[in-house]
Amino acid sequence: MANSNRVLDVLIVDDDDADTLMIEEALLAAAPPPQVHRVADGNEAMEYLRRLGRYTDACRPDLILLDLNMPRMSGHEVLAEVKNDDGLKSIPVVVLTTSNALPDITASYTRHANAFVTKPMDLDGFEAAVGKIKRFYNETAVLPGDKDE
Repeated sequence: MANSNRVLDVLIVDDDDADTLMIEEALLAAAPPPQVHRVADGNEAMEYLRRLGRYTDACRPDLILLDLNMPRMSGHEVLAEVKNDDGLKSIPVVVLTTSNALPDITASYTRHANAFVTKPMDLDGFEAAVGKIKRFYNETAVLPGDKDE
């Protein structure tokens, strides 16, 4: 059984400031609000996850919300690195992107994404989708860290 009182630690990997703000607002609207961290591209995501450079004190996230289309290192590349790293592959990764292209969906699941969600274009739909993701990982899913409690 999941721990509905836990405070999720969520890493948002997205280069779009407006989308990130909407994701953060939707996450923080649900109780209990998660700890939210954001990086703007794939290189920063891997530095954060591996606690390199300015991220030496970074917390291991319970959940990664990953955009696919980013500069320097794409979400596809981040997903492949995370899921091929024994120290990181147990972290759930939800691809949250504007794409609804079958090749992106297939490639994400081939790289072991835990879910693929197309960002709704309207604000209400966007907030509802993010809220459902948060509720699922907070109230329904059992995460590796839950066994430590």
